[in-house]
Amino acid sequence: MDERLIQINEAVEYLRGRFGDVKPFAGIVLGSGLGKLADRIEDPITIKYSEIPHFAVSTATGHKGNFILGKLGGKYVLAMQGRFHYYEGYSMYKVTLPIRVMVKLGIECLFVSNAAGGVNYDYKVGDLMVIKDHLNLLPNPLIGPNLDEFGPRFPDMTRPYEPKLIKMAHEIGDEFGIALKEGVYLASTGPTYETPSEYKYFRTIGADAVGMSTIPEVIVARHSSVPVFGVSVITNEAHDDYADDYVNDGQDVVDAANAAADKMTTIFTKIIERL
Repeated sequence: MDERLIQINEAVEYLRGRFGDVKPFAGIVLGSGLGKLADRIEDPITIKYSEIPHFAVSTATGHKGNFILGKLGGKYVLAMQGRFHYYEGYSMYKVTLPIRVMVKLGIECLFVSNAAGGVNYDYKVGDLMVIKDHLNLLPNPLIGPNLDEFGPRFPDMTRPYEPKLIKMAHEIGDEFGIALKEGVYLASTGPTYETPSEYKYFRTIGADAVGMSTIPEVIVARHSSVPVFGVSVITNEAHDDYADDYVNDGQDVVDAANAAADKMTTIFTKIIERL
């Protein structure tokens, strides 16, 4: 058997031993500074990544490194309080292993979030951008022998983010007075923040927001035909006309994400409630 499948199955069996027979309806990935949503999960069972066989350790600022099972919007969810990144030195298989595990545990949809720089001039710090499409500058996580039991060799990516869920998000935003942008997310490797010329390039090729994560998780979910809904929290204005003393700061990004986390939590919770 493929060693990857052995590791995925061992992680699944460990979590089933901790969670029992509960089947999570949705998986949730919480990005930098967005772990506050986890505080809304009812009757949580929290497991550190370090306890789960074959899981990596989350080292990024604002990533607590917990898997949490509980109820949100009246349904069982399995939330990652922090993710793994390629820039941490992990392989794409390790980065996306938790998504494979979620799929094996039976999730019916995946919610992803991230802190992102707004390369679109109309975006301001604290804005929420519903992701409608993406541009991937990271290695594709499906490179290598295909895991046939999860999906086909060449999965369709015509609609990587589920149109029905995007429509629901806008309806919920209107109902609760939460303004939503909608745009294209671009992911590069990091860990450096981008240069002004790179921001200009990203804007030119069609990106509205830029980050260092999320897309590998989306690709792996779509490989198994799991519907995905994604939100970027705009935590800095990633423009190419900075003041002479401007500096991108990681803690500022986390602080801005925390400030917007409640709005994102409402959107995620209400969509799950209504599905």
